[in-house]
Amino acid sequence: MSETGRTLVVADKRLVAAGVAAIELRDPDGARLPDWTPGSHIDLVLPDGVVRQYSLCGDRRDAHVYRIAVLREVAGRGGSAQVHDRLVVSDRVGLGGPRNAFRLAPAARYLFVAGGIGITPILPMIDAAERLGAQWQLLYGGRSRASMAFLDDLSRYGDRVVVHPVDEAGLLPLDAHLGEPAPDRKVHVCGPGPLLDAVHARCAGWPAGSLRTERFVAAEVDATNDRAFDVELASSGRTVPVGPGIPVVDALRAAGVSVLTSCRRGLCGTCEVDVLDGVPDHRDSLLDDEERRSGRSMFVCVSRSRTPRLVLDL
Repeated sequence: MSETGRTLVVADKRLVAAGVAAIELRDPDGARLPDWTPGSHIDLVLPDGVVRQYSLCGDRRDAHVYRIAVLREVAGRGGSAQVHDRLVVSDRVGLGGPRNAFRLAPAARYLFVAGGIGITPILPMIDAAERLGAQWQLLYGGRSRASMAFLDDLSRYGDRVVVHPVDEAGLLPLDAHLGEPAPDRKVHVCGPGPLLDAVHARCAGWPAGSLRTERFVAAEVDATNDRAFDVELASSGRTVPVGPGIPVVDALRAAGVSVLTSCRRGLCGTCEVDVLDGVPDHRDSLLDDEERRSGRSMFVCVSRSRTPRLVLDL
């Protein structure tokens, strides 16, 4: 049913906030599930074949349960509506992953910033920071308290969690909490695009690696100057031409080269390929600035080339 061939069963489903459903998944035979790290997500293959990515937000020490939380997207593509309206306990779903493109960076101190459903990958990060004995604070915003999931879970942390509903207090007070960069502090942010853009703008001059972000919606990309280029396959030396406006993954598939994909929006990390030569034109929403500068890998569903030729490890 899934790209990994593994099927899970819906063991529990409940509303945890207005418009947010928490789903618990188990192996039908009670088998152990693959280990994961804070920031990981899975591909959920719904009964009708639709694939969506959701962050794992449960207890990673429990090897038999995955927990995700799904926001009903009114203007979405139908996946969240299917989860909310049609998915029931005992249904079977496919599993892809887990994969992690939003890893918890080692640090003595953390600032976590979450907007809305962006709280999901942050929850296991907080648990990890707590167990490591690191100092941390969470700034959590949402439209209203009723729409903010897992507030009860977070209440045990006291004033280390700053809950900031827009209808009560306005936009998140980023300036007051970000402050100045510090070598022992890392900032991890997940939420809607405007929040991530605002944090990026405030941290523009910070040292590389100080800020890590994860988007649920792909960043806008200017594709007006797309140019043709060639992809060379390192294993065979074969050259595959990529025309303007043609995704690399589609050109590869047309040439008989299969690359696993999922979101096709540069969000999930499934199609990452190592780059051996040439300069990628990164258009994903995953890599940080340092990773982009290194040019060691790219996501072939969206990214292109700044040079006439790329050599990929395929």
